[in-house]
This record gives sequence, structure tokens and C-alpha cells, in this order.
Amino acid sequence: MNQKKWISGLLLIIFVVSISSAKEIFVSPSGNDNNPGTKKQPFKTLFHAEKTARQLMIQGKVNDVTVWLADGIYGIDKPFIIKPFRGVSGEYKLQFKAEKNAKPVVSGGVQISGWSKNKEGNWEIRLPENLSKISECRELFIDGKRATRARFPNIGYLKVKKAGADRRTNFFFEKGDFPIPANAKNTELILLHDWSISRIALKEIKANENQLFAVDSIGAKGPAFFNIDNWEPNPRYFLENAPEFLDENYEWVYQPEEKLLVVKLPDEVNPAQLQVVVPLAEGLISIVGEENQPVKNVSFDGITFQYCNWQIPEKGYCGVQACHFDPRPTDNGWAVVPAAVHAVWAENVNFENCTFKNFGGSGLWFYTGCKNCSIENSVFSDISGNGIMLGEGHDREVKDGKWWKVAPEQVALANKIENCTVTECGAQFYGAVGIWCGLTAETVIRNNEIFNLPYSGVSVGWMWSPEPTPCRKNTIEGNHIHHIMNILSDGGGIYMLGLQPGSVIHNNPIHNVEINAGRAESNGMFLDEGITDVIVENNLIYDIAKSPLRFHKATKNLVKGNYLFCTGENPPIRYNSTKEDDIRKEDNNIFVEDDSAYRTELKKAIKRWHPEK
Repeated sequence: MNQKKWISGLLLIIFVVSISSAKEIFVSPSGNDNNPGTKKQPFKTLFHAEKTARQLMIQGKVNDVTVWLADGIYGIDKPFIIKPFRGVSGEYKLQFKAEKNAKPVVSGGVQISGWSKNKEGNWEIRLPENLSKISECRELFIDGKRATRARFPNIGYLKVKKAGADRRTNFFFEKGDFPIPANAKNTELILLHDWSISRIALKEIKANENQLFAVDSIGAKGPAFFNIDNWEPNPRYFLENAPEFLDENYEWVYQPEEKLLVVKLPDEVNPAQLQVVVPLAEGLISIVGEENQPVKNVSFDGITFQYCNWQIPEKGYCGVQACHFDPRPTDNGWAVVPAAVHAVWAENVNFENCTFKNFGGSGLWFYTGCKNCSIENSVFSDISGNGIMLGEGHDREVKDGKWWKVAPEQVALANKIENCTVTECGAQFYGAVGIWCGLTAETVIRNNEIFNLPYSGVSVGWMWSPEPTPCRKNTIEGNHIHHIMNILSDGGGIYMLGLQPGSVIHNNPIHNVEINAGRAESNGMFLDEGITDVIVENNLIYDIAKSPLRFHKATKNLVKGNYLFCTGENPPIRYNSTKEDDIRKEDNNIFVEDDSAYRTELKKAIKRWHPEK
């Protein structure tokens, strides 16, 4: 055989091998799981497509499968679970991708139909049997937008007059503050603490005494400072889910005894003309690996994840921070608002060009043991809890100790969030943040836009001390963070907590952190207890009601080359229980609002960070 024929033969072999090592599977809402899964005869469900891909890999026929999703809605009532690929030899890859020009939606919602008008002129329906497992309807979406659960007042807040004797379970209000609900037990109290909230059912209202009682302690039971009167002088609150509050179009209430849903609509609007959806599935995607066999090399591209249900605990949601809360009625440490898309012990799992929206809990969470995972070019919006979560806190036990002491190698490592949009998180739980990272290592948060949030934009770290943990070398770079801290206080565009040496906060424009009613101030950046060996460099911070930077119980850090614009009554850097000399400052550009150069320099700085403006 001459050399030319030999090379041609080799290329043919390589081509044949490459074809046999890859497989395409097609899925469509109009398909059938009895079909062969081809383009012309697609499967119907992701569950069957994943099962087929797994079988092909185990049989050794392929090690690279792409599941193509056609346009349409893929309704699910339980999470789509991906487990380790046992029995698959060698490296493998499984991709779920939208077909060209398709917009597939994985939906955990159920559309409600069959409405009738009641004597008050509102529309009502008893929830159908397929929603019977929902103990309490907490969310309703009309044409893809979150509808308001009837509240009082419609805008703004009421104020606590005085805390009750125990400072925890009850308080007094001013006479005539709100219409007294006929059934107080279906009504929910939402009370704002500085950096978290409580959502808790009422036990009773003593109208003659102007006193309101909750079913349990208002505020987290763990930290002793969660007394009602330990925050604002007269804490803000409002009430939800009473028929007496149903006074604006597109508001709704739910009466659990009758499983009755009531919606107020404009006179000319019939709900049959609308897409009215109640979330059902408690989770959409669960990637569940194991420490000795993680799920690897799975990706999702161009898919929308929409509608996910989460029920608050029986005795209420009483937040601690960043969607951590008392589990109630159990007493097993803090729990966390779960995410619609969740991964544990996963490596090289990627979400790209995806959309996450209309969730009752949090958005996406790369949890324990997740390594080299990424979220890129994706949008997170209208989410009740945190938008994106990486890593975990400090509570989990391993053998006889805390995981970060006994098994620090289990830390979430080298994960990346890049070029994403994160907005309108904390829709129910105002203490949520756009991007939350616990004890993580080598995390990269880069070039994201994070805005319109009730609390902080980015939060990294989870240890209220300088004690060493696996948390280290995290990078927050090039993120545009604005219009945050819209409701709560004591946070910032970037909040960092605990020892995480080698971390860098670089080149982030942060602006529009408005003043709030809380006891503690909010800032462009708030670097909290234990922060050491962190570089804060080349950031632009402006339109901040208080100090652009704040350190609390921090030690030696570098602040270099930043542009800090502040008001006359606030210093550019505030030091709470921090030695000012420990914060090394080099080549920073500081401008005070009263200076003649303030506006000129601000325009120049904005142009530098945002050339398009």
C-alpha cells in the first residue's frame, strides 16, 4: 500500500470511529417515548432521552450524546434527575441543546382553566386534582408575570407601634392601620429586619386591643438579637392573603380550607384569555453525584427553566441571612431556600445561554463537591430567593466534625459565573442576594450585570471569624452592580465575609445604593469580619447614600486605584472595629459631592467603565 492510500485509509477509520462515538437524540413536546428518538420521530420527554443516552453509553456504543430539544413546553411535575454514569468506561459527554431557532421551556407549572365569576365580581376556581399536593398556593403567574398576592398596604409598609411583652411573638399596631381579616389564620405577616425578613402566619388579631399574634416566634430563634424591637425603632411590616385586601387588578388570594383561588381582573378581561399558571414541581433539574463518582461533563444550552414551587416551613419562614432560615418546627441548625436547578458532586457541568425565571425558591445552586462548573451568558429573573448559589455554609457535619475542618477537599472549587444577567431576585424573600457564594475556593464571578435587588448584589464567604477555612482565591471582576439594597440594609453591591486570602475585587462599577430604613448602613462594598489579604482594586463606586467602602472587624487588606465618589457627610471608607492603618491605600481617586470637580470627574469615570454611555 502506498503512503497516499495508507493515509486515506487512516482518515476513513478516524472518521468512522468519530461517527460511532457520537449520537444525536431528538425530543419534542409532540413526540412519543415509544418513537426511536430521531429527528422525524422524536421522543417526548427528557427523562426518556437521558435514559436512552445512558443505556447507549453503558453498552459502549457511544460516549458523546447530544439531546436536541425542539420548540415548545416540556411540562414536568417532579425534578429531572441525572445520577452518576455507572458502568460507562472512559470519558463521556452528555449535552442538552435547543435546536436552531427553537426556544424550549422546561416548566414546572400548571395552567389553570375553568374560572367562574363570584358575587363580588372576581374570578375564582378550586384547584384541580393535579395540584392537590400543594398545601398552600403561594405564587401565581399571569402571562409569565408574577401576580401580587393581595396585600395591605398596596404600596409601602405599616409600622409596628410597640413589641409585645416577649418581644418575639406579637406586637401592637395603631387602631385603623389595616382592615381586620375575618380569618386571620390565612393571613401572612411579613416583617422586615435589617438584612432579612420573616414570613409567618397569624394566630389571631385582638382587634379591641390592637394586638397581632403570630403562630410562632417572629425572627430567627438562633441569634438572640432577632427581637422585634432590635432593628428599626418601629419595624416595617405588611400583611398578605386576606380577601379584605383584594382591591387592585391582578391581585389574588388563596383560601386553603376550600382550595379556592380568587383573582381580581379588569372588567373587560376574562382569565380564559390569559395564561394563568400555578407552580407545581418542587425542583426542575437535580444533578446528584457522589463523592467517589461525581456526575461529569453534562451541559445545557439555550433552554429556559420556568416555574418551580417551594413551600415555606409549617411555622413560617424566618430568615437569618441570604435565604438561610430556621427550619421550624425542627431545630437542626439553619436550612436554606432550595434551588430549582441543583447540583451536588458534579464536575464540568455547564449551563450556557439559558434562562431561569418565575421560581418560588432560589435559581441555580452548585453545592458540595462541585468543581469546574460554569454558568455563562444566562439570565436569572423573577426569583423568590437567591439567583445563583455556589458552595455551602459551615454547618454540614462529616464524621465527627464540620466538613470544612474534617474534609476541606470537599469545597466547591474553580467554578465560574460569567456574562450573566441577574435581576429581580428576592421576590418573596427580600434577604436574598443576586449571587451567593459560601465557603468556596477559586470562584470566578466575572462580567455579569446584577441589578434591581432588595438586598446585596454579590455575597462571598460564610464565617463570622478570621478562622481559616477552605475559602480562598475568589475573584469578583468586571461586574456591573446597580440599583441594589432597594428594601433592606446592612449589605452592599459586594459583601464579603470571613477569611479568604488571595481574593480579588477588581474593576467593578457599582452605583445606586439608596438609603434605607435599617439601623446599619449599606455601602458600595461591605467587607465584613475576618476579611484579610484581599485586594480591592480599580473599582468605580458612586451614587451611594453612605460610604462607598466599609470594613468591619477586618485586618490587613489593600485598597488601590479605585474611584470613590461620596457625599460630604460620609467618608470614602468607613472603619467599623477595624484599624485604619491595617487598610493599605494606594493611588485611590476620591471625590466629594460638594467639590466643583465631582460631576466632571464622575462623567469621565462612567465613560471609562461604560463607553456605551
